[in-house]
Amino acid sequence: MNTRRAVFLDRDGVVNELIYYEEAGIVDSPFTVEQFALVACAGEAISLLNRMGLKVIVVSNQPGVAKNHFSVHMLSRIDAKMKEELSVCGALLDGIYYCLHHPHAENSPYAKSCQCRKPKPGLLLRAAEDLGVELAESYMVGDNLTDVQAGQAAGCRTILIGKPKCEMCHLMDSQGVRPDLIRENLLLAAKAILEWEMGAQPEALVCPQTTTR
Repeated sequence: MNTRRAVFLDRDGVVNELIYYEEAGIVDSPFTVEQFALVACAGEAISLLNRMGLKVIVVSNQPGVAKNHFSVHMLSRIDAKMKEELSVCGALLDGIYYCLHHPHAENSPYAKSCQCRKPKPGLLLRAAEDLGVELAESYMVGDNLTDVQAGQAAGCRTILIGKPKCEMCHLMDSQGVRPDLIRENLLLAAKAILEWEMGAQPEALVCPQTTTR
């Protein structure tokens, strides 16, 4: 088992479902244990990564604490539910690292510009130091360009969760950010990582309107 390689996972929208808050008109993290639910393929995907001998580490911005949406205690309870539901699928996490800060926080102890809030790579760097991970041999998987930027800054291969859409491609071009791969969900990302681990090159997905000149 090669324990120096890891897969870093964003949490919301990758491991668990996002929540639509109709009264506020926003899509956000679950604020309660009852709202937390794994993405359908998350357990199978993480179990596959476990069987590859890769560490699986959640690295996630959780500014809900800074915005008084939920407490640190509630976040711990949500973590317990996440680990319990994953264990039912034979899946486990080797670490969970959160950034609780926000530069415009209502909860003043967490109001700061920090080095751990993605797109900065602080969470990955701290996890790598704590767990003995070789970042250049590891992967970052997330559903936002900030995840890709954090992974690239740490020296990891990156996979963006989503569908290749022209708007996303234009956004990536405008920000000068391109992941190594795009996959529709965590299970497909895990299967792509398996291909990499076996020495193959996974097929890249491109914007449907991309043309060859």
